[in-house]
Amino acid sequence: MSADPSVVVVGAGLGGLCVGAQLKKAGFDDFVILEKAGKVGGTWRENTYPGCACDTPVAVYQFSFAKSLNWSHLFPRAAEVQRYTEDLAEMCGLRSHLRLGEGGASATWDDGRGLWRVKTTTGEIREAQALVLALGQLNRPQLPEITGRDSFAGPAFHSAQWNHAVDLTGKRVGVIGSAASAIQLIPEVAKIASHLEVFQRTPNWILPRLDREVTEAEKKVLATAPEVPLSEREHLYLVSDVLFWKAFEYTEEGRAFYTEMALNHLKIQVPDAELRRELTPDYPIGCKRVLFADDYYPALMQPNVSLVTERIERIVPEGIVTRDGATHKLDVLVYATGFETTGWHWSVDVSGRGGARLREVWKNGPEAYLGITVANFPNLFMIYGPNTNLGHNTITFMIERQTEYIVKCLAAMRARDLASIEVTKVAQDRFNRELQARLAKTTWADPRCSSWYKTGEGHITQNWAGHTREYQERTREVAWTDYVVRSREEEAARIAVK
Repeated sequence: MSADPSVVVVGAGLGGLCVGAQLKKAGFDDFVILEKAGKVGGTWRENTYPGCACDTPVAVYQFSFAKSLNWSHLFPRAAEVQRYTEDLAEMCGLRSHLRLGEGGASATWDDGRGLWRVKTTTGEIREAQALVLALGQLNRPQLPEITGRDSFAGPAFHSAQWNHAVDLTGKRVGVIGSAASAIQLIPEVAKIASHLEVFQRTPNWILPRLDREVTEAEKKVLATAPEVPLSEREHLYLVSDVLFWKAFEYTEEGRAFYTEMALNHLKIQVPDAELRRELTPDYPIGCKRVLFADDYYPALMQPNVSLVTERIERIVPEGIVTRDGATHKLDVLVYATGFETTGWHWSVDVSGRGGARLREVWKNGPEAYLGITVANFPNLFMIYGPNTNLGHNTITFMIERQTEYIVKCLAAMRARDLASIEVTKVAQDRFNRELQARLAKTTWADPRCSSWYKTGEGHITQNWAGHTREYQERTREVAWTDYVVRSREEEAARIAVK
C-alpha cells in the first residue's frame, strides 16, 4: 500500500471537523486543519447574538458518529453547538492537527509537482497533495446599500458581528431585517430595550418551532436506552425529508398543507387583523427560507415594539428616515440582513490547472460535480459546496455524505498510488444540466420572489434538487468514469512531455 496523501483542510467549523474526524477513522494522519480564528466552531463561533440557536432539532443536527446529550433544548442554543464543536475536536483526536490562528489565504495547484501550495494568513506556505475547502456559506455578513448608512451617530453592527460592549437596556433600538437571525434576536432585545423598531422589507412564512427544554429525566432515559435517540433521529429525518420537501416541489397538496399551518400559526399568535396582513407573505411558501419561531409574533405585539413596513429611504445621524417622511429616532442600529451567498467570494483565492482561478470560473455562478469537485482543479474537494444547501432537513447529513465521498477518493489515491483525481468537464456539465432542470420545477425558481438561494438572473446556486436520501445514493460510491485519474508514473510522464 502506498503512503497517505497529505491533506490540507481549510476551515474548522462543523464541516472541517467532520473531515478531520473521518480522516482519522480511515487511518489518515498526514493532514492539518487551518483555521483563521483562535478556536473552532465556524458559524457557531461567529454568531453570538441574543437568542441565537439552531433551527434544526438537535436530534438530527448532530453527527451520527458523535452523539451528545449535553443539550438544554430540543433546538440547540448557539453556545451549546459551539461547545459541541470543541468536544468534537477533543474526542476525535484533532487537536494536534489544528492550526488555529492560521487561515488559508490562497491555494495554487503546482502542475509540475502535482501538489497544492497553500499560502496561509500568517505567510506560511504549506504543501499537500489534496486540498479540502470547508469554508461554509453563511459567514460573509452583508450590509444593505442604504443612503447615509455610515452617517448614523450611534453604535451600528451586523447581527453576526454582535457588539457585546453595547448595552441595549433602556435604548431605542432599530433592527433592519426580519428573517432567520432577526426573528431570534428580536424577542430577546424586546425584553430590555425601551423601544424596538423592526424594519421589515418582506414578510416571511413562519412555522411553529415547538421548542422546549430537555428534562433531566429525558436525559437519563437517552443515556440508558441508546435506541431511543436513534429512533427519534430517524423519525425526524424521515419527516423532514419526505413531508417538508412537498413544500418545495410544485405539489398543490404539499404547499397547501404548509401554507395553512403557517397561516394558522399567525392567526393564533396575532389577533390584530391589520398586523396579520402586514406579516402575511404574498409569495408561495418555500421560495424563500421557511422560518421557525414560537416567540417572534408575540414579541411584535409588545407595547414597546413597532413593526415598520414603510420602505427605508435613508439613514441619518439620529436614526432612519422612511419613504413617508417619518424620522425614526434610534440609539442603536442592528443589521439583521443576512450574508453574501450567491457571489461565492470565498476567503481563499484558488488557482487550478493552467492557472484557472476559481472565482473567475465561477463569476457567472458556481458549479461543481455533486457540490464536491470541480473540473480543472485536481485533488480539490469541497464541503458545503454549490447546490448542497437544503431548504429542509439537516446540513450535517449532507456534510457527512460529502466527507465520506472525499475519504473514498483519498483512500483510492492511497491504495492505487494515484497522483491526481480530476472530474471531467463533460461529467460536471451533465450533472449541472440535470440539476438545474430539476430545480426549475421547484418553488425556489418562482419568479415572484427573490432569495439568497439564487442569483439576480434566477440561477439557483445554493440548493440541492431533491431528497437527501437521493444525495446519499449519488455519493455512496465514486463513479470513476466521471474522473480522470493519473498514477504517479503517468503524471511524471505527462509532466516530462510537457
